[in-house]
Amino acid sequence: MLRFNNIRWGVILGSMLLASSVVWAQQPANSNSAVLNIQVNKPIAKVSPTLYGLMTEEINHSYDGGIYAELVRNRAFQDNRGWPDHWRILQDGNARASMHIDPSTGPSAALTSSLKLTVEQADAFSAAGIINNGYWGIPLRTGTAYRGSFYAKGSQDFSGPVTMRLVDNNTGNIVASATIPSLTTEWKQYKVALQTGQIATSASNHLELSVAHAGTVWFSLVSVFPPTYKNTPNGNRIDLMEKLAAMHPAFLRLPGGNYLEGDRLQDWYDWKKTIGPLVDRSTHPSPWRYRSSDGLGLLEFLEWCQDLHMQPVLAVYAGYSLRGEHVNPGPDLAPYVQSALDEIQYATGGTDTKWGAVRAKDGHPAAFPLTYVEIGNEDWFDRSGTYDARFAQFFDAIKKAYPQLQLIATAPIKSRVPDVIDDHFYRTAQQFFQDTHHYDKTDRKGPKIFVGEWATREGTPTPDFGAALADAAWMTGMERNSDVVIMSSYAPLFVNVNPGAMQWNTDLIGYDAVHSYGSPSYYAQAMFSNHLGNEVVDSSLNADNPRLFYSVTRNTTNGILYLKVVNASSKPQQLHIQLQGQKQVKGTATVISLIGHTTEETNSLVHPNRIVPVKSSMAGVSGDFQHTAPAYSIQIIEMNVQ
Repeated sequence: MLRFNNIRWGVILGSMLLASSVVWAQQPANSNSAVLNIQVNKPIAKVSPTLYGLMTEEINHSYDGGIYAELVRNRAFQDNRGWPDHWRILQDGNARASMHIDPSTGPSAALTSSLKLTVEQADAFSAAGIINNGYWGIPLRTGTAYRGSFYAKGSQDFSGPVTMRLVDNNTGNIVASATIPSLTTEWKQYKVALQTGQIATSASNHLELSVAHAGTVWFSLVSVFPPTYKNTPNGNRIDLMEKLAAMHPAFLRLPGGNYLEGDRLQDWYDWKKTIGPLVDRSTHPSPWRYRSSDGLGLLEFLEWCQDLHMQPVLAVYAGYSLRGEHVNPGPDLAPYVQSALDEIQYATGGTDTKWGAVRAKDGHPAAFPLTYVEIGNEDWFDRSGTYDARFAQFFDAIKKAYPQLQLIATAPIKSRVPDVIDDHFYRTAQQFFQDTHHYDKTDRKGPKIFVGEWATREGTPTPDFGAALADAAWMTGMERNSDVVIMSSYAPLFVNVNPGAMQWNTDLIGYDAVHSYGSPSYYAQAMFSNHLGNEVVDSSLNADNPRLFYSVTRNTTNGILYLKVVNASSKPQQLHIQLQGQKQVKGTATVISLIGHTTEETNSLVHPNRIVPVKSSMAGVSGDFQHTAPAYSIQIIEMNVQ
């Protein structure tokens, strides 16, 4: 991430068609018809099968309070070592109690502190305890099973019971409850089942941990988990994963950009501290001013890839952090290089290897596929000039151990020839419109290109339709050059839209605790990803409209030709389409359209489906036919060409 100042697609599309009511522009078309000539039988390049994927990092509460399904905020009481942030005291009736962070005891070597609850007075009718409101509420649904757990120990004069409850904020009704009858004086994990009845879906709920007797109790790692995508343990939020699945992404760049580096050297993403039981994960500060629970650790990232049938693009820490600190190449950098080798072995090694055996112990004996490893993140910011030497040290060690891996550089390199270069672009719509031919003249003999972060930054908290038009225009340029642009990923992927949750505006998918929605740019991404051939065919456009963009790819297996047309003008555009070199053209084409009334129009939690793809058919398709691209439109014309 550039820094400033420091369900499947078919199912989703089908549901959209039922509610769609697009008003096509009525103003006169651009006076001059554009001529698009397509040489159907003349392929000029192969389309990269990994062209469209995902980039993710912990920003805007993308992980905690986002895709990671945990409902309890600051569950291990590590966010503030001086006070239990996001927790408050419960004192019903005549109960008297206090709480504070106890730095002297915790359930593990990783979690050495805990919350100490001291109860002076409590009884069955006057409970004392602690309350957590989750991430802007705790979302609960009707007839749903939730998994609750916590670590606890009691003082000599307290043996229990402890009750875990989910409570409606507005009525005080207990929505679900379970009781642990007794505690010991030693740390132990306790698990409960919390089952809701017939309730309305709402985030206006909170968690209570309460006791009915005087004494002292210590708590740590308090957790409530809803059902997860594919029931993956310690897994991800279902609706967000379904939206990602609908994009059919080819890869996931993990664990993130700035999140990989951290603000200081000591804050880097040390993957070894994110694996194994949750109680052995110490948590760590993220660069966006809140602490990461590390519940979404390396194995969970890899399982995320597995769940969505995509490959990981593994970024390894390369010795540079956001505030300018760096590790000198040579002996000082050697431990970080070894960490990267160990990380690759954890992902790909057999159970007969050291770290492959650790992965198996963590619950995943099978190795994960891995093709690409990225060395660092945005190292062009490193003013020390050490990245070339640091990259070389990683490059040599990884290539020696894993010669099959493709290595990605994040800044220009002279001492080695990287397999791939990572380019990042955050721009206005106009800047993208003017640069859609950016890669047309790229040296095909040089490193391949990974556009690892890019977005039109217009609209908040998610892109407006003007941004979607520019995004689609930029994608046409990447598609036409997808022999050299082998991967691309929009960023940031997620934003929690609640007040105080966002650090970066213009994000692909928005959500609160209960609902989520795709921005117009999200639907543009999904349309492009889901309608892509395996070769680029020769074509040319003769048009006076400077905001008319296109790409053409063909699937050689089924003969489908995918013509993508972006009309970012306020007027419809007449298109004269000439198909040459084909034997026959099926007379009816499928058209998928994403259309806005204005460039400022957008989707939101209140209006999630204001702009969605609409599917229709177009008759009269032949080797020479006319088509009108509506104003402010992104269209895919799918033709059967033999």
